[in-house]
Amino acid sequence: MLVAVKRILISLLTMAMLVISIGLAASWWLLQQPLSNLQHGQLLEISRGANAGTTVRLLARENLLKFPRLAYYSSRIWVNPAHLKAGVYQLEPGLTLRSFWQRLEQGQQHQFQITLIEGQTWRQWQQQLQQHPYLQGRSQQLNENELLKAIAGPAATYLSLEGLLMPDTFSYQAYSDDLTLLRQAHQKLLAELQLQWQQRADNLPYKNPYELLIMASIIEKETGMDGERALVSSVFVNRLNANMRLQSDPTTIYGIDDFDGNLTRVHLRQETPYNTYRIAGLPPTPIAMVSRASLAAAAQPAQSDYFYFVADGSGGHVFSQTYEQHQQAVNRYQRKQR
Repeated sequence: MLVAVKRILISLLTMAMLVISIGLAASWWLLQQPLSNLQHGQLLEISRGANAGTTVRLLARENLLKFPRLAYYSSRIWVNPAHLKAGVYQLEPGLTLRSFWQRLEQGQQHQFQITLIEGQTWRQWQQQLQQHPYLQGRSQQLNENELLKAIAGPAATYLSLEGLLMPDTFSYQAYSDDLTLLRQAHQKLLAELQLQWQQRADNLPYKNPYELLIMASIIEKETGMDGERALVSSVFVNRLNANMRLQSDPTTIYGIDDFDGNLTRVHLRQETPYNTYRIAGLPPTPIAMVSRASLAAAAQPAQSDYFYFVADGSGGHVFSQTYEQHQQAVNRYQRKQR
């Protein structure tokens, strides 16, 4: 009798152990399976204070788990995710539940990116920042003077943010402050500007690095061709050295409110601080964000006898030494006269 009871108990214990083993194996297997229905990359936001239970329910609502209850218990057995970091996470096809928990515990949030490009104005950059997802726009809450101090420091004496930010691709986590990105861009600009100022050619008509930056912004707007930047720079340097007005269309356009794309003779006669047909020397501020190439061109202009250039209709320019040569080029390339 006792032998029979022992055999039954052993059998039951064996079956229980087998069931437990199968259950553990199944739960481990479940953790190694990719999240369901994830055909493309998907962002998932984990709220502050979320735990394993609320996160499993979120995955279930997003139709990313086939067996949420089993997934929850499997996770508690093998992973016990207890320190989940809030944020926005990227889920990609093939991501397993186990890897998902590891990502949340390590705080490996998705890195958003924004590319701010040269040749655009601060106003255009600001519009792009406002439209970018998961980026807090604190800059929109500040007036221009407050914004300058927040980015460039309380001792800054700049007139505007124009030109003071280096174009680049910036990474950030969800709900980052846009002022953080702008400070990074400003520091990058200052470092590059200082480098170019130290390496500048002799006898340039700039009193300080800021004037070199202003010139770089004009070059940026005048040409998008790398091979021309140093020549364009030489034209403006030659003009400044000869006490000639720059007569730059982009500077004049920058000073026109609500410019409609058509630069007229009336515009050229208007008295604005940026109308270099009317003022001598450089305008008071840069007119756009600048590239490293334009900074280098402003610091190291080509050696030339050119005082004029005109667009050739193919993206480049024709350079001339004299006004007569320039007029011939204008007639040929702008007025289509042979």
